[in-house]
Amino acid sequence: MRRFRVPFEKPEPDFYEFKDVLLGKKPARRVHFVELFQDIEIVAYITENIFGDRVVRSVEEDFEGFWRQQINFWYRMGYDYIRVSGGLNFVGQKRRVTSDTAILSRGQRSWIEESIGIITSWKDFEEYPWPKPESFDYSNYEFVSRNLPEGMKLMVCPSSGVFEISSESLLGFEGMSYLLYEDYDLVKAVFDRVGETIYKFYEDLITLDNVEGIFQGDDLGFKTSTILSPRFLRELVLPWHKRYAELAHRYNKMYWFHCCGNILEIIEDLIEDVKIDALHSFQDTIIPVTEFKKRYGDRIAVLGGVDVDKLCRLEEKELRAYVRDILDKCMPTRYALGSGNTVTNYVPVENYLIMLDEGVRYCD
Repeated sequence: MRRFRVPFEKPEPDFYEFKDVLLGKKPARRVHFVELFQDIEIVAYITENIFGDRVVRSVEEDFEGFWRQQINFWYRMGYDYIRVSGGLNFVGQKRRVTSDTAILSRGQRSWIEESIGIITSWKDFEEYPWPKPESFDYSNYEFVSRNLPEGMKLMVCPSSGVFEISSESLLGFEGMSYLLYEDYDLVKAVFDRVGETIYKFYEDLITLDNVEGIFQGDDLGFKTSTILSPRFLRELVLPWHKRYAELAHRYNKMYWFHCCGNILEIIEDLIEDVKIDALHSFQDTIIPVTEFKKRYGDRIAVLGGVDVDKLCRLEEKELRAYVRDILDKCMPTRYALGSGNTVTNYVPVENYLIMLDEGVRYCD
Protein backbone atom coordinates (compact mmCIF):
# COMPACT_ATOMS: atom_id res chain seq x y z
CA MET A 1 0.00 0.00 0.00
CA ARG A 2 1.26 3.49 -0.86
CA ARG A 3 2.61 5.70 1.92
CA PHE A 4 0.28 8.48 3.05
CA ARG A 5 0.84 11.19 5.63
CA VAL A 6 -1.39 9.18 7.93
CA PRO A 7 -1.03 7.29 10.18
CA PHE A 8 1.18 9.62 12.18
CA GLU A 9 4.50 8.65 13.74
CA LYS A 10 4.25 11.43 16.31
CA PRO A 11 0.64 12.61 16.63
CA GLU A 12 -0.19 15.73 18.61
CA PRO A 13 -3.73 15.29 19.95
CA ASP A 14 -5.27 18.28 21.68
CA PHE A 15 -8.86 17.66 22.64
CA TYR A 16 -9.39 21.03 24.30
CA GLU A 17 -8.35 22.90 21.16
CA PHE A 18 -10.64 20.58 19.19
CA LYS A 19 -13.47 21.39 21.60
CA ASP A 20 -12.94 25.12 21.13
CA VAL A 21 -13.11 24.66 17.36
CA LEU A 22 -16.39 22.73 17.59
CA LEU A 23 -17.91 25.31 19.94
CA GLY A 24 -16.96 28.12 17.55
CA LYS A 25 -14.53 29.73 19.97
CA LYS A 26 -11.60 29.63 17.56
CA PRO A 27 -10.85 28.68 13.94
CA ALA A 28 -9.05 25.40 13.36
CA ARG A 29 -5.29 25.51 12.80
CA ARG A 30 -5.50 22.04 11.26
CA VAL A 31 -8.20 19.64 10.15
CA HIS A 32 -9.47 17.61 13.10
CA PHE A 33 -10.82 14.10 12.49
CA VAL A 34 -13.96 12.41 13.78
CA GLU A 35 -15.56 8.97 13.57
CA LEU A 36 -18.33 7.16 15.38
CA PHE A 37 -16.23 4.03 15.01
CA GLN A 38 -14.25 1.97 12.54
CA ASP A 39 -15.19 -1.67 12.01
CA ILE A 40 -12.79 -4.07 13.71
CA GLU A 41 -11.79 -5.44 10.30
CA ILE A 42 -10.48 -1.97 9.34
CA VAL A 43 -8.66 -1.60 12.65
CA ALA A 44 -7.18 -5.10 12.32
CA TYR A 45 -5.99 -4.59 8.74
CA ILE A 46 -4.20 -1.32 9.55
CA THR A 47 -2.81 -2.67 12.83
CA GLU A 48 -1.31 -5.71 11.11
CA ASN A 49 -0.31 -4.36 7.70
CA ILE A 50 0.66 -0.76 8.48
CA PHE A 51 1.59 -0.69 12.17
CA GLY A 52 3.07 -4.18 12.01
CA ASP A 53 1.50 -5.16 15.34
CA ARG A 54 -0.32 -8.23 16.60
CA VAL A 55 -4.09 -8.05 16.10
CA VAL A 56 -6.57 -8.57 18.94
CA ARG A 57 -10.11 -8.84 17.63
CA SER A 58 -12.14 -8.86 20.85
CA VAL A 59 -12.03 -8.12 24.56
CA GLU A 60 -12.77 -11.79 25.19
CA GLU A 61 -9.53 -12.72 23.47
CA ASP A 62 -7.40 -10.21 25.42
CA PHE A 63 -9.07 -7.34 27.29
CA GLU A 64 -6.00 -5.17 27.84
CA GLY A 65 -4.51 -6.01 24.46
CA PHE A 66 -7.73 -5.10 22.68
CA TRP A 67 -8.06 -1.71 24.34
CA ARG A 68 -4.36 -0.86 23.95
CA GLN A 69 -4.79 -1.65 20.26
CA GLN A 70 -7.83 0.64 20.07
CA ILE A 71 -6.04 3.48 21.86
CA ASN A 72 -3.03 3.13 19.59
CA PHE A 73 -5.23 3.07 16.49
CA TRP A 74 -7.15 6.25 17.33
CA TYR A 75 -3.91 7.94 18.40
CA ARG A 76 -1.82 6.96 15.37
CA MET A 77 -4.64 7.82 12.95
CA GLY A 78 -4.69 11.39 14.25
CA TYR A 79 -7.81 11.64 16.41
CA ASP A 80 -8.01 13.88 19.47
CA TYR A 81 -10.26 11.41 21.29
CA ILE A 82 -11.29 7.79 21.38
CA ARG A 83 -14.94 6.78 21.46
CA VAL A 84 -15.49 4.04 24.01
CA SER A 85 -18.73 2.08 24.33
CA GLY A 86 -20.20 -0.95 26.07
CA GLY A 87 -20.95 -1.89 29.64
CA LEU A 88 -24.75 -1.71 29.40
CA ASN A 89 -26.60 -4.68 27.95
CA PHE A 90 -30.30 -5.05 27.20
CA VAL A 91 -30.60 -8.81 26.74
CA GLY A 92 -32.83 -10.84 24.44
CA GLN A 93 -32.39 -9.19 21.06
CA LYS A 94 -33.73 -11.18 18.12
CA ARG A 95 -31.38 -11.18 15.15
CA ARG A 96 -31.26 -12.33 11.55
CA VAL A 97 -28.00 -13.54 10.03
CA THR A 98 -26.66 -13.59 6.48
CA SER A 99 -23.29 -13.92 4.76
CA ASP A 100 -20.95 -10.92 4.80
CA THR A 101 -19.71 -10.02 1.31
CA ALA A 102 -17.60 -7.02 2.40
CA ILE A 103 -14.02 -6.46 1.24
CA LEU A 104 -12.78 -7.41 4.71
CA SER A 105 -15.47 -9.99 5.41
CA ARG A 106 -16.26 -11.14 8.94
CA GLY A 107 -18.01 -14.24 7.59
CA GLN A 108 -21.51 -13.36 8.72
CA ARG A 109 -23.42 -10.11 9.16
CA SER A 110 -26.44 -9.77 11.44
CA TRP A 111 -29.16 -7.24 12.04
CA ILE A 112 -31.95 -6.88 14.56
CA GLU A 113 -35.31 -8.49 13.86
CA GLU A 114 -37.79 -5.65 13.38
CA SER A 115 -41.16 -7.43 13.53
CA ILE A 116 -42.49 -8.52 16.92
CA GLY A 117 -40.17 -7.97 19.85
CA ILE A 118 -39.79 -9.60 23.24
CA ILE A 119 -42.10 -7.15 25.02
CA THR A 120 -45.68 -7.38 23.78
CA SER A 121 -47.63 -6.92 27.03
CA TRP A 122 -47.42 -5.51 30.54
CA LYS A 123 -46.59 -9.02 31.75
CA ASP A 124 -43.57 -9.08 29.44
CA PHE A 125 -42.59 -5.62 30.68
CA GLU A 126 -42.68 -6.69 34.32
CA GLU A 127 -40.80 -9.95 33.70
CA TYR A 128 -38.08 -8.47 31.49
CA PRO A 129 -34.63 -8.54 33.21
CA TRP A 130 -34.01 -4.79 33.15
CA PRO A 131 -30.34 -3.89 33.74
CA LYS A 132 -29.65 -2.76 37.29
CA PRO A 133 -26.90 -0.33 38.35
CA GLU A 134 -25.00 -3.10 40.10
CA SER A 135 -24.64 -4.85 36.72
CA PHE A 136 -23.16 -1.78 34.96
CA ASP A 137 -19.62 -2.43 33.73
CA TYR A 138 -17.29 0.56 33.55
CA SER A 139 -14.09 -1.44 32.99
CA ASN A 140 -13.68 -0.39 29.33
CA TYR A 141 -13.79 3.28 30.24
CA GLU A 142 -11.61 2.96 33.35
CA PHE A 143 -8.86 1.11 31.48
CA VAL A 144 -8.82 3.53 28.56
CA SER A 145 -8.88 6.54 30.91
CA ARG A 146 -5.76 5.27 32.71
CA ASN A 147 -3.86 4.60 29.46
CA LEU A 148 -4.56 7.58 27.20
CA PRO A 149 -1.72 9.41 25.47
CA GLU A 150 -1.28 13.04 26.52
CA GLY A 151 -3.84 15.32 24.90
CA MET A 152 -6.40 12.61 24.13
CA LYS A 153 -9.78 12.28 25.86
CA LEU A 154 -12.78 9.95 25.86
CA MET A 155 -16.13 10.41 24.19
CA VAL A 156 -18.47 7.78 25.61
CA CYS A 157 -21.62 5.83 24.78
CA PRO A 158 -22.64 2.70 26.71
CA SER A 159 -25.29 1.40 24.31
CA SER A 160 -27.54 2.11 21.37
CA GLY A 161 -30.04 4.92 21.81
CA VAL A 162 -33.43 5.08 23.48
CA PHE A 163 -35.32 4.72 20.21
CA GLU A 164 -33.13 1.96 18.79
CA ILE A 165 -33.27 -0.22 21.90
CA SER A 166 -36.96 0.35 22.56
CA SER A 167 -38.25 0.02 19.00
CA GLU A 168 -35.87 -2.59 17.61
CA SER A 169 -34.58 -4.73 20.46
CA LEU A 170 -37.51 -4.78 22.88
CA LEU A 171 -40.81 -3.95 21.19
CA GLY A 172 -39.96 -4.75 17.60
CA PHE A 173 -40.79 -2.02 15.11
CA GLU A 174 -43.95 -3.68 13.87
CA GLY A 175 -45.08 -4.51 17.39
CA MET A 176 -44.36 -0.97 18.57
CA SER A 177 -46.32 0.50 15.68
CA TYR A 178 -49.47 -1.40 16.70
CA LEU A 179 -48.95 -0.68 20.39
CA LEU A 180 -48.66 3.05 19.80
CA TYR A 181 -52.40 2.96 19.13
CA GLU A 182 -53.46 -0.07 21.16
CA ASP A 183 -51.48 0.56 24.36
CA TYR A 184 -49.53 3.81 24.21
CA ASP A 185 -48.81 3.71 27.94
CA LEU A 186 -46.90 0.46 27.53
CA VAL A 187 -44.78 1.92 24.73
CA LYS A 188 -44.02 4.98 26.84
CA ALA A 189 -43.15 2.81 29.83
CA VAL A 190 -40.60 0.89 27.73
CA PHE A 191 -39.02 4.06 26.33
CA ASP A 192 -38.87 5.64 29.78
CA ARG A 193 -37.34 2.56 31.40
CA VAL A 194 -34.67 2.37 28.70
CA GLY A 195 -34.04 6.10 28.87
CA GLU A 196 -33.73 6.10 32.66
CA THR A 197 -31.37 3.11 32.62
CA ILE A 198 -29.03 4.82 30.15
CA TYR A 199 -29.21 8.02 32.21
CA LYS A 200 -28.19 6.18 35.40
CA PHE A 201 -25.19 4.72 33.58
CA TYR A 202 -24.14 8.19 32.43
CA GLU A 203 -24.52 9.70 35.91
CA ASP A 204 -21.46 7.78 37.11
CA LEU A 205 -19.57 7.71 33.83
CA ILE A 206 -19.63 11.46 33.14
CA THR A 207 -17.38 12.18 36.15
CA LEU A 208 -14.70 9.62 35.25
CA ASP A 209 -11.26 11.12 34.63
CA ASN A 210 -10.65 12.06 30.98
CA VAL A 211 -14.28 11.70 29.91
CA GLU A 212 -15.02 14.90 28.00
CA GLY A 213 -18.41 14.15 26.57
CA ILE A 214 -21.11 11.84 25.30
CA PHE A 215 -21.23 10.67 21.69
CA GLN A 216 -24.67 9.07 21.67
CA GLY A 217 -26.13 7.31 18.66
CA ASP A 218 -29.86 6.93 18.00
CA ASP A 219 -31.08 6.49 14.42
CA LEU A 220 -34.41 8.31 14.04
CA GLY A 221 -34.79 8.62 10.29
CA PHE A 222 -34.60 6.97 6.89
CA LYS A 223 -34.11 8.40 3.41
CA THR A 224 -37.18 10.62 3.17
CA SER A 225 -38.34 11.35 6.73
CA THR A 226 -38.19 10.45 10.39
CA ILE A 227 -39.12 6.83 11.16
CA LEU A 228 -41.86 7.89 13.57
CA SER A 229 -43.82 11.10 13.33
CA PRO A 230 -42.10 14.09 14.95
CA ARG A 231 -44.92 14.11 17.50
CA PHE A 232 -43.99 10.68 18.86
CA LEU A 233 -40.27 11.48 18.80
CA ARG A 234 -40.93 14.65 20.80
CA GLU A 235 -42.96 12.70 23.34
CA LEU A 236 -40.91 9.51 23.65
CA VAL A 237 -37.32 10.10 22.57
CA LEU A 238 -36.09 13.69 22.51
CA PRO A 239 -36.75 14.37 26.21
CA TRP A 240 -34.19 11.68 27.07
CA HIS A 241 -31.56 13.14 24.79
CA LYS A 242 -32.25 16.48 26.39
CA ARG A 243 -31.55 14.97 29.81
CA TYR A 244 -28.29 13.42 28.58
CA ALA A 245 -27.21 16.75 27.09
CA GLU A 246 -28.12 18.59 30.29
CA LEU A 247 -26.07 16.10 32.30
CA ALA A 248 -23.04 16.56 30.05
CA HIS A 249 -23.34 20.35 30.10
CA ARG A 250 -23.68 20.38 33.90
CA TYR A 251 -20.12 19.08 34.02
CA ASN A 252 -18.90 21.30 31.16
CA LYS A 253 -18.75 18.32 28.83
CA MET A 254 -20.02 18.01 25.26
CA TYR A 255 -23.02 16.19 23.77
CA TRP A 256 -22.49 14.91 20.23
CA PHE A 257 -25.44 13.23 18.55
CA HIS A 258 -25.17 10.57 15.83
CA CYS A 259 -28.41 10.04 13.93
CA CYS A 260 -28.91 8.42 10.54
CA GLY A 261 -31.67 9.37 8.14
CA ASN A 262 -33.70 12.42 7.24
CA ILE A 263 -34.32 14.27 10.51
CA LEU A 264 -34.74 17.78 9.12
CA GLU A 265 -38.25 17.95 10.60
CA ILE A 266 -36.79 17.78 14.12
CA ILE A 267 -33.46 19.56 13.63
CA GLU A 268 -34.74 22.69 15.37
CA ASP A 269 -35.78 20.52 18.33
CA LEU A 270 -32.29 19.05 18.51
CA ILE A 271 -30.61 22.45 18.36
CA GLU A 272 -32.95 24.59 20.45
CA ASP A 273 -34.49 22.12 22.92
CA VAL A 274 -32.14 19.15 23.25
CA LYS A 275 -29.17 21.51 22.77
CA ILE A 276 -26.80 19.12 21.05
CA ASP A 277 -23.31 20.51 20.52
CA ALA A 278 -22.66 18.60 17.31
CA LEU A 279 -24.46 16.42 14.77
CA HIS A 280 -23.01 13.38 13.04
CA SER A 281 -24.19 11.23 10.10
CA PHE A 282 -24.86 12.65 6.67
CA GLN A 283 -25.86 11.19 3.30
CA ASP A 284 -25.64 13.19 0.10
CA THR A 285 -28.99 11.80 -1.06
CA ILE A 286 -30.65 13.38 2.00
CA ILE A 287 -28.64 16.56 2.57
CA PRO A 288 -24.95 16.98 1.72
CA VAL A 289 -22.84 17.98 4.69
CA THR A 290 -21.88 21.18 2.89
CA GLU A 291 -25.52 22.24 2.63
CA PHE A 292 -26.18 21.35 6.26
CA LYS A 293 -23.14 23.36 7.32
CA LYS A 294 -24.41 26.34 5.34
CA ARG A 295 -27.82 26.18 7.04
CA TYR A 296 -26.90 25.28 10.61
CA GLY A 297 -23.13 25.49 11.01
CA ASP A 298 -23.24 28.76 12.91
CA ARG A 299 -25.33 27.11 15.65
CA ILE A 300 -23.91 23.61 16.10
CA ALA A 301 -20.79 21.75 15.05
CA VAL A 302 -20.91 19.47 12.02
CA LEU A 303 -19.11 16.14 12.16
CA GLY A 304 -17.96 14.02 9.22
CA GLY A 305 -20.07 14.01 6.10
CA VAL A 306 -17.90 12.18 3.55
CA ASP A 307 -20.69 10.09 2.02
CA VAL A 308 -19.96 6.41 2.64
CA ASP A 309 -21.08 5.40 -0.84
CA LYS A 310 -18.58 7.84 -2.36
CA LEU A 311 -15.92 6.76 0.14
CA CYS A 312 -16.40 3.23 -1.17
CA ARG A 313 -16.67 3.88 -4.90
CA LEU A 314 -14.66 6.95 -5.96
CA GLU A 315 -11.20 6.66 -7.45
CA GLU A 316 -8.41 8.62 -5.75
CA LYS A 317 -8.52 11.76 -7.90
CA GLU A 318 -12.30 12.12 -7.60
CA LEU A 319 -12.28 11.26 -3.90
CA ARG A 320 -9.62 13.85 -3.12
CA ALA A 321 -11.54 16.50 -5.03
CA TYR A 322 -14.75 15.56 -3.23
CA VAL A 323 -13.13 15.70 0.21
CA ARG A 324 -11.39 19.00 -0.58
CA ASP A 325 -14.67 20.55 -1.68
CA ILE A 326 -16.19 19.59 1.68
CA LEU A 327 -13.23 21.15 3.50
CA ASP A 328 -13.41 24.31 1.39
CA LYS A 329 -17.06 24.76 2.33
CA CYS A 330 -16.96 23.60 5.96
CA MET A 331 -13.64 24.77 7.38
CA PRO A 332 -12.30 26.39 9.53
CA THR A 333 -14.86 26.57 12.37
CA ARG A 334 -17.26 24.04 13.89
CA TYR A 335 -16.27 21.19 11.60
CA ALA A 336 -14.35 17.91 11.80
CA LEU A 337 -13.56 15.60 8.88
CA GLY A 338 -14.72 12.00 8.73
CA SER A 339 -17.06 9.56 7.07
CA GLY A 340 -20.75 10.30 6.82
CA ASN A 341 -21.48 7.34 9.08
CA THR A 342 -18.73 4.86 10.00
CA VAL A 343 -15.68 3.31 8.37
CA THR A 344 -17.31 0.01 7.54
CA ASN A 345 -15.53 -3.17 6.52
CA TYR A 346 -16.65 -2.62 2.93
CA VAL A 347 -14.82 0.72 2.68
CA PRO A 348 -11.47 0.23 0.88
CA VAL A 349 -8.72 0.89 3.43
CA GLU A 350 -6.83 2.99 0.90
CA ASN A 351 -9.85 5.29 0.47
CA TYR A 352 -10.06 5.76 4.25
CA LEU A 353 -6.40 6.76 4.24
CA ILE A 354 -6.94 9.09 1.27
CA MET A 355 -9.72 10.91 3.14
CA LEU A 356 -7.50 11.49 6.17
CA ASP A 357 -4.48 12.30 4.03
CA GLU A 358 -6.42 15.01 2.23
CA GLY A 359 -7.30 16.48 5.61
CA VAL A 360 -3.66 16.56 6.65
CA ARG A 361 -2.65 18.28 3.41
CA TYR A 362 -5.44 20.86 3.59
CA CYS A 363 -3.82 23.32 5.99
CA ASP A 364 -0.26 23.00 4.64
